Amino acid sequence: MQAEDIEQIKRRIIELGIEHRDLDEVIARLISDANPDELQLRRLKKRKLWLKDEITRLQMQITPDILA
Repeated sequence: MQAEDIEQIKRRIIELGIEHRDLDEVIARLISDANPDELQLRRLKKRKLWLKDEITRLQMQITPDILA
Protein backbone atom coordinates (compact mmCIF):
# COMPACT_ATOMS: atom_id res chain seq x y z
CA MET A 1 0.00 0.00 0.00
CA GLN A 2 1.33 3.42 -0.98
CA ALA A 3 2.03 6.12 1.64
CA GLU A 4 -0.50 8.34 -0.13
CA ASP A 5 -3.19 5.67 0.26
CA ILE A 6 -2.42 5.31 3.95
CA GLU A 7 -2.70 9.07 4.47
CA GLN A 8 -6.04 9.12 2.66
CA ILE A 9 -7.33 6.30 4.88
CA LYS A 10 -6.12 8.12 8.00
CA ARG A 11 -7.98 11.28 6.92
CA ARG A 12 -11.13 9.23 6.34
CA ILE A 13 -10.80 7.67 9.80
CA ILE A 14 -10.59 11.16 11.32
CA GLU A 15 -13.68 12.31 9.38
CA LEU A 16 -15.66 9.26 10.48
CA GLY A 17 -14.49 9.75 14.07
CA ILE A 18 -15.78 13.32 14.05
CA GLU A 19 -19.14 12.20 12.71
CA HIS A 20 -19.26 9.45 15.36
CA ARG A 21 -18.67 12.00 18.16
CA ASP A 22 -21.25 14.36 16.67
CA LEU A 23 -23.80 11.57 16.68
CA ASP A 24 -23.05 10.98 20.38
CA GLU A 25 -24.12 14.55 21.10
CA VAL A 26 -27.24 14.36 18.93
CA ILE A 27 -28.29 11.07 20.51
CA ALA A 28 -27.73 12.44 24.01
CA ARG A 29 -29.92 15.47 23.22
CA LEU A 30 -32.65 13.27 21.79
CA ILE A 31 -32.61 10.97 24.81
CA SER A 32 -32.85 13.94 27.17
CA ASP A 33 -35.95 15.15 25.32
CA ALA A 34 -39.23 14.48 27.14
CA ASN A 35 -40.69 12.60 24.17
CA PRO A 36 -37.85 11.44 21.87
CA ASP A 37 -38.50 10.25 18.33
CA GLU A 38 -37.74 6.55 18.72
CA LEU A 39 -37.41 5.91 14.99
CA GLN A 40 -34.90 8.72 14.55
CA LEU A 41 -33.04 7.55 17.63
CA ARG A 42 -32.76 3.99 16.25
CA ARG A 43 -31.53 5.29 12.90
CA LEU A 44 -28.89 7.46 14.55
CA LYS A 45 -27.69 4.60 16.73
CA LYS A 46 -27.51 2.33 13.70
CA ARG A 47 -25.47 4.95 11.82
CA LYS A 48 -23.16 5.35 14.80
CA LEU A 49 -22.58 1.59 14.92
CA TRP A 50 -21.87 1.53 11.18
CA LEU A 51 -19.34 4.34 11.64
CA LYS A 52 -17.58 2.42 14.40
CA ASP A 53 -17.40 -0.69 12.21
CA GLU A 54 -16.11 1.32 9.24
CA ILE A 55 -13.43 2.97 11.37
CA THR A 56 -12.31 -0.45 12.61
CA ARG A 57 -12.25 -1.82 9.06
CA LEU A 58 -10.14 1.09 7.83
CA GLN A 59 -7.75 0.83 10.77
CA MET A 60 -7.22 -2.83 9.96
CA GLN A 61 -6.26 -1.88 6.40
CA ILE A 62 -3.39 0.31 7.57
CA THR A 63 -2.23 -1.93 10.43
CA PRO A 64 0.43 -4.37 9.24
CA ASP A 65 -0.23 -8.05 9.81
CA ILE A 66 1.82 -9.48 12.65
CA LEU A 67 3.21 -12.91 12.01
CA ALA A 68 2.82 -15.28 14.94
